[in-house]
Parts: sequence; structure tokens; C-alpha cells
Amino acid sequence: MEHRPWFKHYDKGVPHSLAPYPEHPLHTFLENSARDFPNHTAVLFKGHRVTYRELNEATDRLAAALAALGVKKGDRVVIFMPNSAQFVISYYAILKAGGIVVATNPLYSPREMEHQFNDCGAEIALVMSNFYHRVKEVQPKTPLKRLIVTNIKEYLPPVLRLLFTLAKEKKDGHRVELRDGDLWFQDLLRQYTPDQRPQLAIGPDDIALFQYSGGTTGLSKAAVIPHRALVANTLQIKAWLVDNQPGKEVYLAAIPLFHVYGMVAVMSICIALAGALVMVPNPRDIADLLDNINKYHPTIFMGVPTLFNAINNHPDVQAGKVNLRSIRACISGSAPLLLETKKRFEALTGGKLAEGYGLSEAPTATHCNPMYGLNKEGSIGLPFPDVDCKIVSLDDGVTELGVGEIGELVLTGPQLMRGYWQMPTETANALREGWLYTGDIARMDEDGYFYIVDRKKELIKASGFQVWPREIEEVLATHPKVQEVGVAGIPDPYRGETVKAWIVLKPGETATPEEIREWCQNKLAKYKIPTHIEFRSELPKTMVGKVLRRVLVEEEKKLAAERPPTAG
Repeated sequence: MEHRPWFKHYDKGVPHSLAPYPEHPLHTFLENSARDFPNHTAVLFKGHRVTYRELNEATDRLAAALAALGVKKGDRVVIFMPNSAQFVISYYAILKAGGIVVATNPLYSPREMEHQFNDCGAEIALVMSNFYHRVKEVQPKTPLKRLIVTNIKEYLPPVLRLLFTLAKEKKDGHRVELRDGDLWFQDLLRQYTPDQRPQLAIGPDDIALFQYSGGTTGLSKAAVIPHRALVANTLQIKAWLVDNQPGKEVYLAAIPLFHVYGMVAVMSICIALAGALVMVPNPRDIADLLDNINKYHPTIFMGVPTLFNAINNHPDVQAGKVNLRSIRACISGSAPLLLETKKRFEALTGGKLAEGYGLSEAPTATHCNPMYGLNKEGSIGLPFPDVDCKIVSLDDGVTELGVGEIGELVLTGPQLMRGYWQMPTETANALREGWLYTGDIARMDEDGYFYIVDRKKELIKASGFQVWPREIEEVLATHPKVQEVGVAGIPDPYRGETVKAWIVLKPGETATPEEIREWCQNKLAKYKIPTHIEFRSELPKTMVGKVLRRVLVEEEKKLAAERPPTAG
């Protein structure tokens, strides 16, 4: 690998390799930080601080409780809660008990919840109280035997806790009565002591995580992730952020921690650095997010383009009411980062915002633009230390393509998953001779920078031509009136498939389909220009801000089926 072109563009201080990687489980990072920085703040939530000593002891107590409830090495345990101190405690307690974390999106529908609970076979779930009744509804159809329930107010400071109890707890569904032998989180922490934690031999090859894909292509499947992979990726990201300082960083936890991006690039690396995690339970609440920035002055902020864009355009930011100057380094993932968004955010913060790339099967990041070196517009950047990549032919999946040629991105490295849970065919398709086939179509330039063209499964075939939705989205997103856009192929009786764009305009703007198409005239080939354009007030997205093209297509097909047949 020493001759790979990307190495010459690494920031000074980023090594080509981090091998040998430590042979310890992921929770060792927490134990080390609690030993070296016991009184430093680990978690900050609305003014309430949890130190590293307190966090480590709470995870030991909960690990003891889980073991007493029958959790054995290799058992799956569900976490069903938003960003909170309780999420962090639950996550590391499960690992210390030898369990496997199954972190589930609390906004999932009953069907999605039922699928994941049955697929992983978990018998215990740790649940935020406002989701308790939703989980109880699906519990009879799943292996779940017991819920451990926590209330968001448990880690609020005293005055806020009282106000929450009086004004919000009952009204917003947080006050619940437990049934069927379910248990309170805080009762378990009081009942057990740290020295009752089970003493297990947990090694780097033991499984730490079932990370379910976001379900953007149908029912989600679980990537089986060993401790080794999470440790490696934590250290890779830590190395990429060359000037991070142990015990001094403040991480803004605005990306959901149940998503592997937030879990590794925010929570795991922050804890490895003994930094402070500033909890933002709802990233769509931009006012709360900005309030946290103003109060706690984060230094590191991992996010997505929609989040950075929302901050750039927020009235309080534009009016100079928010101090963003503490933010030193940011990585943007999950969707293309427009140059305008990057430049505006860097001007507001004085920090660096670099686009990166990752996926659940290599949790979480494999590429990133240099924090201080050359950032190329539209590029996901360079492979991390110890990550090797190539572009292979879409025809045979084997032939390696040259510079500038478009094919499937395949990669290998120390952070790869073991496979998909109970899906041998899908595992064999994704993992071949040590290489992960990402399903993303990409190219590499002469400097070793990679560019995602689109998802292999979302290719539009219009009249025999190959059309990549992402290319069209990038053109439409540069229109001065366009705030957000999604593009996908919809059925067409003449062309087989045709291009449709769903557009959200900026506040106060109006536009016509003809105006949008005219914008595309000199920027796209004729067959790529959207045949259909629909203006909407919002687009369906994942919790990390990725537009759900699949949902847009499903909605379109449903509407088409309901339309009366045309006279003919």
C-alpha cells in the first residue's frame, strides 16, 4: 500500500498505518478515560454534568444488573432512546456485560421495530419512557421479555427537572406506569454496585454491535461488528483529527447515537479522548442545537449537510446572535456537501469542515478530505490509514479500473464487519476475498481522491441511458431558489423509467417546472433533465438527514395507482 497515490495528500502528522491496533474491547477506552480524567465532564445535558468516574461506575452497575437479569456473553440487548446520558450508560453497560448492542431508531414504525426485535432475538430492551407504550404494543410479537425504562428527566439539573415534572412530563407522554415485571433504570443503578460487574474475558474478535442498515432499500439487515472494528475506526478518526487534545475536546452530539455515524465518530472517539459529549436529543430542533453551541462551546461537530445548511441559514446565526467560533473541526457525511455550504460554515466558525464517507458495514468512516490540506469539491476525500480501495468494473465486479473510470467502490481495512446476521447470501455478495463491495458507484482521480457517483441500486435507466440521481441533484441544488432536492426514477410507459425531481424551495420563493428545466439546459444532457418536477414543503429523510428516494418513489407509485386511467 505504500505506493497508493492518496498518501502524499495526508495532513502532516497523519500516519499511513496505525498497526498494530490494540487488542482490547471497545469499553477499554471508557475505563482508560475514567482512570486518567476521573473528574472531567463526560456527558453534558441541559446543564447536568456526568463525570468520567460517574459514567464508568454507572456502566459497571448496569452491567451487573444486566448479568443478574440473565444477559450472557453474545446476547443481544436493544437500546431504544434518543441522545442522552442514559444511552451512553446503556451502550457501555451492555458491552461490559458481554452483550451485543442493538441500537434502534426510536422513530421506527411498529413494523420496523417488530422486524428488528425478531431478527436480533433480543430479550431485554432499554427504553426511554416516552417510547414505552410503543414498545409494549409490539412486545407480544417479539422475543422481548423485559423492558428497563428510564425517564429523560433523570439527568436534568434539579430546577429543570422540577419544571419538566410540572409542565411536560405527563403532557408529552414521559410519565408511565410499568407493567409485566418491567424495571426502572435508576432502581437497578441503586441496587447494584460497581464491583458486582461480571468479570468476563471479552476480546477484540467478540461481537459488540448489530448495526442495522437504515432501511433505505427495504427491511433493514444487521451488520455484525466485532469490537476490533469499532476500536480501529475510533483510532482512525482520532488520527485524522490531527490536533485533538485528550481531556479538552467538547463534542456536539447532534447526530443520533443509535446511528453508527454518531455512535463511532461522536460518542466513541469523544470518550477515547476523554472529551465532553454535549447531548442534543432532537437534531431537527435547530434552536436547541444553537443554544447548546452558545452555552457549551463545542470544539468538534460531526454532522450532515442539511444540518450545516440549516445553521448557516438560521435567522439567529445571520443576526450574529450565536457564537460559533469555538468549533474547530467538523466532518460532514451521508450526503454531498455543497461548496457554498462548506465555505459559509467555515466563514461563520473559523473552523474546518471536511466531507467524508462511510457505511454501516465498515463502521463508520473509511474516507475523508484532509482537515487542513486540499479539499476537492464533490470528493469524499482520501482513504483512512490502513484502508485500501479500488474501483472495479460493473460488468464483472473483478476487473480493476483506472484513474477516472466509473465502477463500484470496493474497500478493505481493519474496521470491516463480520457479515450480515443470518444472511449468508447477502454476506457472500458484500464480502469477497476480504474486500467489501459497497454498492456505491465511484471514481478515483490521479491524486487518490474518491468521488461517489451514486448508489448502484438507484441507477435510473431512461430509454437505455444510465442516469445517476446524485448528478442531477447536485445541479438542481445550485439553483438559487432551491433549498433541498431529491431525484429518482419513476415508471414511464415510453422510456421504461424517467427522471423525476422533488424540490423544496427556499422560504418565500416561487418557481415553475419550466424555470427549473431551463436551469438544467446547459448543465445536463437532455435525457437527464427531469421530465417531472414536484414542489413540496418537505422531503422524507432518515434521522441523519439523507433524503429517502425510495419513499418518494413509493409515494409516486401509490398516487399513480389511484389515478383514473386516461381515455384512449
